[in-house]
Amino acid sequence: MGSAPYETNWETRVNIVMTVLSAPLQTSVDTACPDGGAICTWVYDISGGSDRLAQFSEWFLDRPIRFLAVILGAWLLSKILRRSIRKVVTHIVTADRSSTLQRLDRLGVPISGLVEPEEDPIVVERRHARALSISNVLGSAVSVAVWSIGFTTALGTVGINLGPLIAGAGIAGVALGFGAQSLVQDCIAGLFMLLEDQYGIGDVIDLGEAVGVVEEVTLRTTVLRSLNGTVWHVPNGQVSRVGNLSQLWSVAVIDIDVAYDSDLAEVRSILNEAVSEVCAREEFTESVLEPPTVLGVESLGADGITLRVTIKVDPGDQWSIQRAVREHVKVVFDRHHIEIPFPQRTVWVRNEGEIS
Repeated sequence: MGSAPYETNWETRVNIVMTVLSAPLQTSVDTACPDGGAICTWVYDISGGSDRLAQFSEWFLDRPIRFLAVILGAWLLSKILRRSIRKVVTHIVTADRSSTLQRLDRLGVPISGLVEPEEDPIVVERRHARALSISNVLGSAVSVAVWSIGFTTALGTVGINLGPLIAGAGIAGVALGFGAQSLVQDCIAGLFMLLEDQYGIGDVIDLGEAVGVVEEVTLRTTVLRSLNGTVWHVPNGQVSRVGNLSQLWSVAVIDIDVAYDSDLAEVRSILNEAVSEVCAREEFTESVLEPPTVLGVESLGADGITLRVTIKVDPGDQWSIQRAVREHVKVVFDRHHIEIPFPQRTVWVRNEGEIS
């Protein structure tokens, strides 16, 4: 009677041991392939249940392939989105008027009164440059978002716990939100500058201290190259005003001084003729958009009378034609003996109470 409990306990222990030994045979696939990868499961099946081969394939085949697949998918998605954004922005900014008229014609809308003369090539070129700038900026933002999500997902495929990483990124995001307010301001200002077409690549702009040709426009900065070759990187958030010197067309303004004893009617006639000769030159014929205008007397200075001439030209060509006009006017005035005044002063000398 005293040995029965002992025998019962012994049989129970044997059953427990057998159960434990048989349990891994049912869950060994999950143990060998915790991620449930197809390659790992296949290797486990063909190897007759070899845990080592299955784990080897999990670490050196299954996970690297999934990692590369996610990276490749992010790369393809980024390319597709960038191309789609470029097409959509180009279609919106540089709308094809001919295709619009064709669609209206198919709808039965009369288009006889809608046909207009061809648009200015300068306007068309500017629209294309604007579309390129906007698509590059939006494409860069989308690429950053896609690659961030893709890289995080790829880390998850190799067994890295993303919980602490995401939590740390959230804390870092809050910290950057307080410390990088100027960066956010730059990005928002840059986006509105592009959407409002304040300037584009190739424009000559005045941002205050920096004046030059726009070489690059991003969400954060605008890159200018000044006349002496200096490259300026101006944060968009610090741009309080923009002076575009080459949008659509420009005006060459030339001020010419003549002496007070000059015949203004004759001077205006000669000046108009001289400026017209410069505009008729081969190098300036295509640049001049309208005939020159002699506005007349601009000011009465201390040493002479200032006459102003304006010429409407292509954007960016005003400086070259201004220099050519000044040079030619000097030659013509010398030929007609018209004096270009220089500073003159009358000096009174007081000597022993007398003035001479």
